[in-house]
Order: sequence, then structure tokens, then C-alpha cells
Amino acid sequence: MELYAESLTEYKRLATREVKVGDLLLGNFHPIRIQTMTTTDTMNTIATVEQSIRCIEAGAELVRITAPSKNEAENLLNIKNELRKRGYTTPLVADIHFTPNAAEIAARIVEKVRVNPGNYVDKKKFELIEYSDADYREEIERIRNRFTPLVKICKEYGTAMRIGTNHGSLSDRIMSRYGDTPIGMVESAMEFLRIAESENYYNIVLSMKSSNPKVMVEAYRLLIENMHDELGHCYPLHLGVTEAGDGEDGRIKSAIGIGTLLEDGIGDTIRVSLTEDPEFEIPVCRDIIKRYVDVKSVSIPPIKKSSLSILTVKDKRNSFAIKNIGDNNVPVVIADFSKKNKITPDDLEDIGYLYDAVTDKWNISDIAADYIFCTDKKIDFALPGTLRIINNYDAWRQTIDKEKCFPIFNEQQYLDEKNERSSTMNFVMLDCYSENYPAFDIKKLFNQIKNDATAIVCVSSINKNAMQSIRRMFIELEENEIKNPVIIICDSEDDTMDESLIHFAIEAGALLLDGFGNGICLGYHYSDTNKIPDYKLMNSIAFGILQATRTRISKTEYISCPSCGRTLFDLQETTAKIRAVTNHLKGVKIAIMGCIVNGPGEMADADFGYVGSGPGKITLYRGKEVIKKSVPENIAVEELINLLKESEAWVEPALVIA
Repeated sequence: MELYAESLTEYKRLATREVKVGDLLLGNFHPIRIQTMTTTDTMNTIATVEQSIRCIEAGAELVRITAPSKNEAENLLNIKNELRKRGYTTPLVADIHFTPNAAEIAARIVEKVRVNPGNYVDKKKFELIEYSDADYREEIERIRNRFTPLVKICKEYGTAMRIGTNHGSLSDRIMSRYGDTPIGMVESAMEFLRIAESENYYNIVLSMKSSNPKVMVEAYRLLIENMHDELGHCYPLHLGVTEAGDGEDGRIKSAIGIGTLLEDGIGDTIRVSLTEDPEFEIPVCRDIIKRYVDVKSVSIPPIKKSSLSILTVKDKRNSFAIKNIGDNNVPVVIADFSKKNKITPDDLEDIGYLYDAVTDKWNISDIAADYIFCTDKKIDFALPGTLRIINNYDAWRQTIDKEKCFPIFNEQQYLDEKNERSSTMNFVMLDCYSENYPAFDIKKLFNQIKNDATAIVCVSSINKNAMQSIRRMFIELEENEIKNPVIIICDSEDDTMDESLIHFAIEAGALLLDGFGNGICLGYHYSDTNKIPDYKLMNSIAFGILQATRTRISKTEYISCPSCGRTLFDLQETTAKIRAVTNHLKGVKIAIMGCIVNGPGEMADADFGYVGSGPGKITLYRGKEVIKKSVPENIAVEELINLLKESEAWVEPALVIA
């Protein structure tokens, strides 16, 4: 096994144990399973049954239902019986927090229980406590005594279990020893796994969820290494980005976190957690996993052990700067206008630039593209001051304004030293391991790029294993000591923009998450050449990918739970209200949590929190500190704004003028 995966250069599923959930088999190379979670009150049997049926008919293979107390756990029997009566045999999963008694009841009823090691026995009071080794062992023994009864019940009834660690709900004990880290998440799960294995119980699935895809991915990779090193085998893994939010941002963040792992064959079941009705999560799951059906990987050079370290580095790849690309600059966004017949000032509105004819000024948004790729198109109007053009080499040669326009070369054009160059910035296309790669002198090309302080490399791949191909090229650049900036080119030929969003988020996001890339260019190519891409959406997706990978913050980030039977207010409506009044607060992270289970713990690294604390009551947080309790729901959004102002995090909405 290469580090945390069976292969880092082609698609191969990670070998995991087989787990039985009712009649459904997970792991051991079975298909990647789709699941979701109901949002109804678990005590409302019919509402929960009917929502479960909508999810099942949409394609859910497991349905999770919250059981926060003994009453809800007992009512799972009524829900299960009603579903069976209606002809549905889909396995049910009981979601347990804080209440071992509820878990022990549920384990006798449903096919699977999910427990969170951070709050099943331990408590989280945000207290830093020093534990001696003896104290720590004593706490582990206390966990063993409280957790073992559940393990024995699951073993007796043939019930599966998910040990589901969440980044935001690590216990004070784990936090005191390991901190708020991925390795702390792993150890939290391993403690429970060791107890289960000591009872010869192996019908287990694990998860390492976080609202931050970077933390989530690192935690899963560490978990796999730990399981192999300590246990000699790997359990099936359930993937999900917790509190991903809604709409486009929730889909992008989920696709990046889940897809980065699936690209390396990691993951046996997935859930996309959206602040929407659960049946809307299923199509997103389907779009993600269909990428991994019958994948035919193209053979690319293996990764030598000497170069493995680059894949364990979580910081950005070292590069030097060329103008605003590379080094410590945020990744740039290049808008692909190659399909446009003619470019007008109105076209720039789609990529963040609005021209005001009265003042003869450009209004520039926070998600304004940095460059436009125009192939051979000429622009006959004055551009906004911050925008630059990239033309094909032959068209660039005819351009008069070479201060704002730069050439892009194919490999052969760039190797021909007789060709004219820009004195400041030259883009060089580099195909990554296609069938005819390399169709040029690769050593000469690398040497020329390495010694050219104006060369920006643009990497792309038409391979099915495109992400692995581009990642391998980054390693090859590193092996050749090439520090030039690199732009990731990602093209989609999917039928719909929904599918393309997933494609872009996974391929570009996975690379950015590991610190590769100084910019992205997304291209959409319809089979119908008369169709025009949605440039505004493409631009929004590009900035959304950078936001989700924490490489370029351009807007407010919302950490919003997907709602469940514990939720104490209308989560979708409230999220929309908060978004409407705060979406201009660039870089501020606001958590919107339905109940005390998901907050404050699940808020993880949020700056501010809006948490349901009782019927019609909200608690407001600054970080992990309670600022206002029992705020009436009808004034809570206004009070949140007041808190933002008091904390000097509020600015009035405004446009930048150029």
C-alpha cells in the first residue's frame, strides 16, 4: 500500500473488511453505498416513515434517524414496522449522542447504530485538564465499562455500528492530550475500536467528519495508516463533510472532501450533508459516485519513495511569483471565454465586473476573475484595471497592448526559441501523461521552464484518472526542482452543470487541498457546439472551490447543519435569513446549528454561532464562548448582527470601484 491508499497513480479501491448492515453489504469492494438522514421529529412515526420512503425512492441505501433519548429509541420500532409493512426493507441507522441507554435500546431494533466517541461517554465543557498517564488509563477503563454493553448487544443482535468521530465534538480529554487535530480525531475512534475488537466484535464502520475538508481528508488518511499499523486491517469508511451548508457551496464543499478521498479509492459509503430536505442529498451523492464506476485508469509513472514526502505535506507547494501568480499570492481565477464569438463589457458582469456608463467606472465584486482566456479574440474596449487577457500565441503576436495581454504556448511552440515571448509573463500548456506523452523533448522543456522566470505552467489531463495524472506531474516538477507557478486546467464534458460542479470540485479541489496549484481555469465543453456555458455559475464555482479549500477567501462561510429530528427551528428558512444579511462579510465564518448536539461542538472553527437551545430560543456564540442565552427566535438574527458589530466583524455592504 502506498501511504494511505492502494495506489496514488491509478484508481484502486482500498481493501476493507466486509460489514453486514441488515441485508446490505459494505466494504470488501462492494459498491459505494449512499445514505442520508431524516429531518423529522422521530416521535412522529408517519412523518418519519414518509420522509424515509422519499429518500429510499430517491436512491438512499441506508436511512439514519436521530434517537436523542430513550423515547425516540423505542419509537424506532414503530418506524421500522411501518416501513416493513409498506414493503421497504432498507436498513435503518440510529444516530446517538450523549445517551448510551438510547443506543442500547436502538441496537436491539435497527440494523446499525452510530455513536460519537466525543460525547458517548466523555463530556465536552471546553475545559483544559491535565491528565497523568494513570489518570488517562483510568478514563479509558471508564469508557470500556460504559461502551462494552453496547458492543455485546450489537454482537448478540447482529447489529452493525459506526464509530463516527466529529472534529468539532472531540472530548475535553482528547483535546487536552492531542489538541484540536486530525490525530486527536483518529485516537478518539481508535480507543473505541480497540474495545470493540477486544470483545471480538468487527461489524464496524468508521468516519472522520469535519466541516473543514482539509481536516477531514487528513484525518481519514491518518486513520487508515493507524489501522493498518496497529490492527493489520482496515474497516469500511463512511465519508462526509459535516455541516457543509446548502446550495452551491454545500455541494462544492462536500464534493471536495468526499471526492478527494474517493479519487484514491478510499470510502465505502457516503452522505452529502446539506441544509435541505434529505431527498435532495441523494442526486448529489449519485453524481459523485458515478465517477468511480468502471474506471479505466491510464498508466502513469509510479511514485518513487524518494518523492512520497510531497504528498504528506499539508502546506502550499513552494513557487516563486510572476506578477500576481505564485509564491504567497492567493490562487488566481482564469475565466474561459474561448467559446464566445465576441466579448463586450456586458460579458464581464458574469465574472464580477459591472460597468457604470454614467461614472465611466467598473464596479468590482469580491469574486471577480483575474484573467480571461480569449483564444484569438480581440477586445476593443478598456478593461477594468485589475483584469488581464490570455491569448493563443499567434493571436497574441498581433496584439498591440502587450501590457495587459499575455501569450499561452503549447509545448512545441514554447520549445521553439525563435518564437517571440512576453517580457513578463508566458503561459505554457503541459499535457499530463496522455497516450502520446511526451510528444516532445520533456527534459528540454523542463530545463527551459526551470530557467525562465516568466514561465507559468498550465497543467491538464484528458485521462480518466486526471487528478492522479496532474498530481503526478506536480511531483515530477518537484523532482526536477521546478518552482514556477502552476495553473490547474480542469475541463468538463458532462451533460449538466450540476454534474460539472461535482467534476470541477473533485478534480481541482483535491489538488488544491493538498497544496498544489497557484490558480484554476474551469472549462465547460458541450457536445452541442451551439450551447454557451453559464459563465456566471462557472465563475462562482471557481471561487467556491478556492473558498472550500481555504486557499482564497472571498465570501462569508456558513457552517450549517443538515437538520434532523433534534432541530429546534426552521433551519433552511433561518439559514436563508442569516445569509441574506451577512453574505457580504468576507472571511467571516458563521455557524447555524439546529440544537445543542451540533453546537457548540460541531461549530469547530466558526467565528460566530447561532444555536437552537430550546423551543423558540437561540444561544449566540463568539467562537466557543456563550455571549447571549435564550434569545427569542423572532429577534435572534437582529441580535446576531448586533454581536457582529460589537465584535468589530461587521462592515456595511459596498462595491469596489476601479
